[in-house]
Amino acid sequence: MLPKANRVVRAADFRSAVRRGRRVRTPSAVFYRLATEPNRPLRFGFVVSKEVGTAVDRNRLRRRWRALGRHYVDAGRCGEDVVVRALPGAAQRDWGSLSADMRAAIDSPVSSR
Repeated sequence: MLPKANRVVRAADFRSAVRRGRRVRTPSAVFYRLATEPNRPLRFGFVVSKEVGTAVDRNRLRRRWRALGRHYVDAGRCGEDVVVRALPGAAQRDWGSLSADMRAAIDSPVSSR
């Protein structure tokens, strides 16, 4: 579980990240990365629609992404909001694929707008 300080929870924050953030598309998701103040904690938000699968599949996918995001939070990353929008079929991908997708999206440089 991600601490509350590391979660995007307000609708306005989701909208801001999706509209102004840098978009990185992977086979399992679209990652929207928005640079924030350098001293703010890294925050994650997840959007998983019913097209992805059953409730069990969607919740499992969310839990996996939260666990992967926790790695970056524990590493001390900060100054960014990341919204992850799942694509259909993402729930059938294995842990290694999800991890590789997140690594590809998060480790790429982000520029502040």
